[in-house]
Amino acid sequence: MSVEAYGPSSQTLTFLDTEEAELLGADTQGSEFEFTDFTLPSQTQTQGQTQSQLDNQVNGPDGVLPNGEDAVVKTSQLLAELNFEEDEEDTYYTKDLPVHACSYCGIHDPACVVYCNTSKKWFCNGRGNTSGSHIVNHLVRAKCKEVTLHKDGPLGETVLECYNCGCRNVFLLGFIPAKADSVVVLLCRQPCASQSSLKDINWDSSQWQPLIQDRCFLSWLVKIPSEQEQLRARQITAQQINKLEELWKENPTATLEDLEKPGVDEEPQHVLLRYEDAYQYQNIFGPLVKLEADYDKKLKESQTQDNITVRWDLGLNKKRIAYFTLPKTDSDMRLMQGDEICLRYKGDMAPLWKGIGHVIKVPDNYGDEIAIELRSSAGAPVEVPHNFQVDFVWKSTSFDRMQSALKTFAVDETSVSGYIYHKLLGHEVEDVIIKCQLPKRFTAQGLPDLNHSQVYAVKTVLQRPLSLIQGPPGTGKTVTSATIVYHLARQGNGPVLVCAPSNIAVDQLTEKIHQTGLKVVRLCAKSREAIDSPVSFLALHNQIRNMDSMPELQKLQQLKDETGELSSSDEKRYRALKRTAERELLMNADVICCTCVGAGDPRLAKMQFRSILIDESTQATEPECMVPVVLGAKQLILVGDHCQLGPVVMCKKAAKAGLSQSLFERLVVLGIRPIRLQVQYRMHPALSAFPSNIFYEGSLQNGVTAADRIKKGFDFQWPQPDKPMFFYVTQGQEEIASSGTSYLNRTEAANVEKITTRLLKAGAKPDQIGIITPYEGQRSYLVQYMQFSGSLHTKLYQEVEIASVDAFQGREKDFIILSCVRANEHQGIGFLNDPRRLNVALTRARYGVIIVGNPKALSKQPLWNHLLNYYKEQKVLVEGPLNNLRESLMQFSKPRKLVNTINPGARFMSTAMYDAREAMIPGSVYDRSGTGRPSNMYFQTHDQVGMIGTGPNPMGSMNIPIPFNLVMPPMPPPGYLGQVNGPAAGRGAPKGKTGGRGGRQRNRGTGNHGSGQPNMPSSQASQDLGSQPFSQGPLTQGYITMSQPSQMSQPGLSQPELSQDSYLGDEFKSQMDVALSQDSTYQGERAYQHGVTGLSQY
Repeated sequence: MSVEAYGPSSQTLTFLDTEEAELLGADTQGSEFEFTDFTLPSQTQTQGQTQSQLDNQVNGPDGVLPNGEDAVVKTSQLLAELNFEEDEEDTYYTKDLPVHACSYCGIHDPACVVYCNTSKKWFCNGRGNTSGSHIVNHLVRAKCKEVTLHKDGPLGETVLECYNCGCRNVFLLGFIPAKADSVVVLLCRQPCASQSSLKDINWDSSQWQPLIQDRCFLSWLVKIPSEQEQLRARQITAQQINKLEELWKENPTATLEDLEKPGVDEEPQHVLLRYEDAYQYQNIFGPLVKLEADYDKKLKESQTQDNITVRWDLGLNKKRIAYFTLPKTDSDMRLMQGDEICLRYKGDMAPLWKGIGHVIKVPDNYGDEIAIELRSSAGAPVEVPHNFQVDFVWKSTSFDRMQSALKTFAVDETSVSGYIYHKLLGHEVEDVIIKCQLPKRFTAQGLPDLNHSQVYAVKTVLQRPLSLIQGPPGTGKTVTSATIVYHLARQGNGPVLVCAPSNIAVDQLTEKIHQTGLKVVRLCAKSREAIDSPVSFLALHNQIRNMDSMPELQKLQQLKDETGELSSSDEKRYRALKRTAERELLMNADVICCTCVGAGDPRLAKMQFRSILIDESTQATEPECMVPVVLGAKQLILVGDHCQLGPVVMCKKAAKAGLSQSLFERLVVLGIRPIRLQVQYRMHPALSAFPSNIFYEGSLQNGVTAADRIKKGFDFQWPQPDKPMFFYVTQGQEEIASSGTSYLNRTEAANVEKITTRLLKAGAKPDQIGIITPYEGQRSYLVQYMQFSGSLHTKLYQEVEIASVDAFQGREKDFIILSCVRANEHQGIGFLNDPRRLNVALTRARYGVIIVGNPKALSKQPLWNHLLNYYKEQKVLVEGPLNNLRESLMQFSKPRKLVNTINPGARFMSTAMYDAREAMIPGSVYDRSGTGRPSNMYFQTHDQVGMIGTGPNPMGSMNIPIPFNLVMPPMPPPGYLGQVNGPAAGRGAPKGKTGGRGGRQRNRGTGNHGSGQPNMPSSQASQDLGSQPFSQGPLTQGYITMSQPSQMSQPGLSQPELSQDSYLGDEFKSQMDVALSQDSTYQGERAYQHGVTGLSQY
């Protein structure tokens, strides 16, 4: 039934449509926006809108009422009851709006709107249904920064800019009330507001406050539209805003109506758990890699900067080096050493010139300069400093190699062994044991002795064609990997290939393997050959220079170094000799180390590797892992930890479709049980207790004692002398950083500086302290703040490393200070929500951890609530001045006790750990064999136990707790709000194979599903209701969309929605419990044998 029949098309408003999923950002690295106060539009909106809502409510999806009445009649009756407003008001927001109406919602009161100078559009300062005001939403998403107020507004046509320096970035601007009250001065946060020169002009810089607070402009600057106005305006959801902004990038004049056009938003096909064959695998991953490549290309190429000033220098290798700083860009782009940059001269002091070079220095604590080394310095205008332009050169190499690996996997039979081929695609295969001579002693020469879990790992891995090793923080993953490689190389089956996604990880592992005395070659990308690393001497290009067996090559090399160029005939000869030398070195090596993408290097193309080990494999996307795998793998070892951060995928679309899930995670879900290393040697036992219990089921043992972790001559008063940790309660407010896409918190920064100074005075060395924060905005603010405002010498603060949580993964420091940043009423806590990020942050320190944060904002999230309660119990939640800390009296809601003795706390690893047998059952949440993904993938309203049929259990042996939601972001089932009366689409058994693998159908009775297990604890039933990792506060708990808490006590879920598996009614004392039994973990039979009585209710 079309809505057009009821009103002009400008009124058609879409409701929670099927892609509502976007509300719960799926990207593992967090989204810029958190939508926490999403409410459904109220009744008092325009007819067309009410209409489309009714349309769905009344008619269900098909437009026919159950009792056959004519839908239109019924609708018009309902409409008549709903119309509270006069007719002329109804057309208020559909008339031709003035030019200055808000481009999202149409509000056009001059006092409420702001003009965006960049996109040339107007926006209001009202929130509507989103967590920030429309103007701030737009500035952040469109990456715009400059605005003008309306000429008829109270302040007239004002361009907002800094009084001192003229800076117009609204995210930097703030105000200081001058002593004469009627005057307000606008100043930017840095440097103007932090300068001491302000004192003279009777302004108090400590009074500075940002213009944008809680994601909207201060109301004295831009009026906030009244509730009434906001209700009468066009209702627009956060996710429609998202799509509209995307559309504006291509077509600036697009309107909301254009979102309805077909083909606007095609979602790529989602990754599967199992694949029919390698062609299907390639067809799903290929497009995702392309999406990511296109996004990356667009990002790099949009980063052109003009008017750059260059400082010229000459490197030791006689190459020209250009130093320059880029204005603070807010891009998601991180410059890396080895990236290519094109420098052009645009001025008239010298002939036009362009040169390409690669980055050899990136901004750090010592300065924001970037240095590039030019490939050839011919014609470079080294006398001229000004008028340069910088372009980023996008290289498709890594994406091409992933695509080519996917293709090889599909077409080349010899690319991997049959066993690995079937295992990777998720087919059932008989297990194979490799017959090999096990070593007498498992410890490798030159490496430390192994502990019991490491020995078990090495022994098991050597006998299996495919193994996963899970190495929690500080458990000696690198030593274990190096030992495995040592034994594989000793078997004499040709060279072993060792990879990892990042160069740092490869270098660390290369170093360890080198200690065992094996012949190791480190293969670098050509662009990184100039970059120094601890294993440079093992790098292929350096080993060739030192080969005594080829004197001719050495002569040519020397000539090339001295003159910089060779004649063309010499160059030819040089290249031929170099190729021969490279081949010889590679063929004779015991081990070849390179990055995953580096394994696609043409120099390795002709080689076959029987054994391949991939370290940090949980940080690589699946296609990235496939690059080394297709080089002939017969024995594959993946090392990683899926409870720490996953791969970084820049393109949200690709991340949402599952590119951000690593191969390791998928194999875990398929039931391949990772071998876990269990003894940690990094943290003071008091520091390891919480992460061990919450993230690793309490299985981590301490290989160090408290005495080992007390620093000699270090004099710092911890609130509890035997527990070197505390949470320092800080009440500051977050502010949006200058980029618009990140946050900072000045109060926290000041506290971090004080704590750092205390640690330094107590005897810690600067390089033993690490400051981590999840937000780039806070990181760059801290770097500046520490150097300008720290009471000690600047040099000291420069040596303290300040980095993001993600940059610290895989490393450690003696002391870690964590600045949480988030502190607000409406926004939630962003990607602090990701349990994996918290795990990494808490496990970097050896001697002490100090968390600086605002407990009020953090405690709303269950995982942080646990942490805060734990710190409170330990008496280390403190406040007050640093020299006189006292216990904080803040109260938090009690977290549910973890009574589950076998697997306490695994519940937190992204919400739910399932038994892997789950994965085998057709029609279960993992069975994606159907063509349409059944919508119950997101919210299972069935209990996990009932799904496992009674009778003999073929999967009994596989009792593996696995993190499910590491695999798929939960989202509201497609179309569940649109069709209250119809069954949710696609709920039945999936189309396609109904029986097949695993051979058990879903048990579809109504009533209690736990038929086979009478002692099934009731709270286990609601397995996944409401266990969404990203849901904060009132947003969809279970799928009771809670805009008002009162709905909780009503039977919030409509009956038809539950009729599919309605066990809920009897098993829960109240609807409240449904929402609260957040993520009870399900253990498989083990739990019952131990007589666990479920998780206690509140």
